[in-house]
Amino acid sequence: MTDESKFHALLRDQVRSEFTASQQYLAVAVWLDDADLPQLAAHFYAQALEERNHALMMVQYQMDNELKAVVPPVGEVQNDFASVEEVVSLALTQEKQVTEQITTLARTARDEGDYLGEQFVQWFLKEQVEEVASMSTLLTIVRRAGDDLFHIEDFVAREMARGGGADATAPAVA
Repeated sequence: MTDESKFHALLRDQVRSEFTASQQYLAVAVWLDDADLPQLAAHFYAQALEERNHALMMVQYQMDNELKAVVPPVGEVQNDFASVEEVVSLALTQEKQVTEQITTLARTARDEGDYLGEQFVQWFLKEQVEEVASMSTLLTIVRRAGDDLFHIEDFVAREMARGGGADATAPAVA
């Protein structure tokens, strides 16, 4: 599109970021699975799926609004880690970066008077507050647990188990 708005360009870039985040969480999950940490691995496998679905929500929005939707290549992902703390620290950093990107999307939509885009991005802003809080808590638990990985596994199983069903306010997934 030659008349593509800045918001639409940023949204297209965000699709790539979400798919890359999905792949990064998949790499994290595999590393944790290989380290025989099944609760943490399951948590990050679920996170990978969630990030993939975020990308597909954005793709669906593009299609619904007659914008060019593409599945982009993903960026580089890290596969080797020295510790569980490094893994969770990376995840928290990634969530904070995505929060900045989503905030920029919301600001851009507002600045451009794209009320549909602004409304669409609101759900993602709420989601990012939850994601950053969750990863911050997990990093705190990992640091408190030190070398006792069983405490981390127990916390994840007890406090971070997925439940409650789907969010009825979430955008549709392509």
